[in-house]
Amino acid sequence: MLTLRVDTSLAALPAADWDGLLATQATPTPFMQHAYLLALEATGCAAPDTGWEPHYFSLWDGNALQAACVLYVKSHSYGEYVFDWAWANAYHQHGLRYYPKAVLAVPFTPVPGSRLLAADADLRRTLLAHVRQWCQAHAVSSLHLLFGDAADQQAAQAEGLMERHTVQFHWHNRPGGYRDLDDFLGTLTQEKRKKVRQERRKVRDAGITFTVQVGHGIAEADWDFFYRCYERTYLEHGNPPYLSRAFFAHLAQSQSEHWILFIAHRNGQRVASSLIAIHAHSTRASGQNGIQEPTLAGAVAYGRYWGALEPVDCLHFEACYYQPLEWCIANGVARFEGGAQGEHKMARGLLPVTTHSAHWLAHPQFARAVDDFLERERDGVQRYVQELEAHSPLRRTSSSAA
Repeated sequence: MLTLRVDTSLAALPAADWDGLLATQATPTPFMQHAYLLALEATGCAAPDTGWEPHYFSLWDGNALQAACVLYVKSHSYGEYVFDWAWANAYHQHGLRYYPKAVLAVPFTPVPGSRLLAADADLRRTLLAHVRQWCQAHAVSSLHLLFGDAADQQAAQAEGLMERHTVQFHWHNRPGGYRDLDDFLGTLTQEKRKKVRQERRKVRDAGITFTVQVGHGIAEADWDFFYRCYERTYLEHGNPPYLSRAFFAHLAQSQSEHWILFIAHRNGQRVASSLIAIHAHSTRASGQNGIQEPTLAGAVAYGRYWGALEPVDCLHFEACYYQPLEWCIANGVARFEGGAQGEHKMARGLLPVTTHSAHWLAHPQFARAVDDFLERERDGVQRYVQELEAHSPLRRTSSSAA
């Protein structure tokens, strides 16, 4: 007999059990680790006050954790990157409440990966069934599983959730690895290769140089500078940042080995930074106090945050794509995920990838209408991807692994 628990704080669940289960999944990421989710909760970034009310579902066989997930009950649709504003508006126009709704997701993080952590497929489906029953019992309008992996999608289909597709842009290293960035640029068409080199030249001509801080080598002053850049960029677009300085302080203490910081300098002054995450399949002792550092060959990198204190033409492309790609190639990283949306990434050698979400609506008539819409939308996304692939930035003779 399995025991179901629903906790409102991740602190109630042992980190070793949660992370041990995550490590067995097909697509683990740093963003589903206990430390990352707890940092969101503890610093109030993803908490009831910000419209993200967490509920941690877990299935136990005695003292053994068999399945787990985090469900957020939400009063808005911000920070999700799978847009359902039209659905909410339709509910409102018919005098119905769309909020509260529920999401199985990592807040503010459009990174595909395992969402339903389970020891096997049957347990994964059982976990999702419990989540949906809980949503029905608590009068939640809908349930949305965002950026799940193939195992999650299989469970969602078995439980009758509706499938939705979106598109991201990812870079793949080739078998054996590129020698350097120029080697990779050689796989692009002449037009795209020329464009990249022109953009990089503009940044160099502006006097910009970069330093890279890795893992435990990122000092507190570096984190402070990064946050100044990150916050400034959000405020310039008229919005406060989703994440607080306290959140990144938590990451520096509990998850530092997963982060790489690129800092741009000009005339001896730091002017911009970008932060990427890294997931390695194994670790090794660094030799310094026995700290475990990731073994990067075959790892996956995720472009996450950036910001600048002054405008420099093409600096965004250099800080967020070219510097990370150069670092990924030098360290044998297998894949770099560029984040949500952005056709401009394709011109820099990142190729289209279909990502997945799954949806359940409690209202039968709206569920049928959304199902019809999603069928048409999936066809449209498929045609869009085919059109993108027809305009690939890669030379036809390229042997890229993408």
